[in-house]
Amino acid sequence: MRFLSSRKTIGEERLLWSRDVRFARLLKFHVAGARELELESGMVVIAPASELTDARAAEIAATVHSPAYGLVTLDASLDEGSRYLSAMSAAVLQSGLADRIGMAQSGQVIQTKTLDYFFNMRNVHQIALQPIIELATGKLHEYECLFRPHMPMLPQSISAIVQAAIDTDRSIELDRFIVRLILARTGEIEADRRQRGEPPLRFAINFTPASLLDPSFEAKSFAAMVADVGLRPNQITLECTEQQAVSDIVPLIRQVKAIRRLGFGFAVDDAGAGYASFSLIASLKPTVIKIDRDIAHGIARDDAKQALVEAFVSFGRRIGARLLAEGIEKRADLATLTALGVDLGQGYLIGKPAIEPAEPRSFQALQLGAGRGLGRQARRQRVAAAD
Repeated sequence: MRFLSSRKTIGEERLLWSRDVRFARLLKFHVAGARELELESGMVVIAPASELTDARAAEIAATVHSPAYGLVTLDASLDEGSRYLSAMSAAVLQSGLADRIGMAQSGQVIQTKTLDYFFNMRNVHQIALQPIIELATGKLHEYECLFRPHMPMLPQSISAIVQAAIDTDRSIELDRFIVRLILARTGEIEADRRQRGEPPLRFAINFTPASLLDPSFEAKSFAAMVADVGLRPNQITLECTEQQAVSDIVPLIRQVKAIRRLGFGFAVDDAGAGYASFSLIASLKPTVIKIDRDIAHGIARDDAKQALVEAFVSFGRRIGARLLAEGIEKRADLATLTALGVDLGQGYLIGKPAIEPAEPRSFQALQLGAGRGLGRQARRQRVAAAD
């Protein structure tokens, strides 16, 4: 779909929203440089402001019984994602649609349309794989599967998509969608590796608590989904995000026990930043506790963060869980986390997310002072080449 291809915006743009798809398509046909996006309950048209004028829109609307629409100018001072979301929200409200469906002045209309767009783009989203290593040895432990939404007209992070799904009670629908795509992709990777005679990999997949409690992700049902793509439970770690509160912990505890009995790993994600307390984590008995990236960042020079991680390490050992620090970007932070007893790590220093599983940076290159040594070596090589 060419209209969704990434391109540089030239000049001011305007956005029109209408529930009347016929009108929107006709407008797009008659406006130079226009591109369209059809959602489940309407259509968006974006075009240069010089072409998509009030007079032009009114003229085309008059030929199809004057349907309701909203036409606004994109705010170039906003970042790209906010620019389109803000404009679409304003256009929907201007058209009167929000009032008719009982969602006037509500951010929920934006989230709903964003999710509709997200699901409609099912064939273009990507899954990136980020390596997780054993900090003591640098050995690869597993890859976290990071879902990368590809939404050219409404760029969004996966965190924003997850929050929109939670706020609109669609988190289970979202997880079903994402997990099926991730399993299909990881199954392809493993099939290729088997053909080449390479050892199997492990993968970590994110879930919201609500999805873990849904019948479609019941332990045996999920195990069957995993088996259908040629994977085994011991190759999968389920990461439970703290982005969503849990009202009743007992069913979640039962589900975690059931998935662990089948051989799956279970991780509590972003510990220290969300809803999970030490008591809740202890009740869940995860195999891995993931320390939030904000705690890992700058820990080499922050005594308070070091004390917090020491507490997590001690706590993890008492309940039989390994500690994983995410968001590691500095060698000094990596060295500090290793010295504090953190078992596993991931971050841009170790390896950036990639579409194909890539090897993490070498253990030698991760050591404190390695960056300076590699820089001196590169300079010596340049001088020798010049001579």
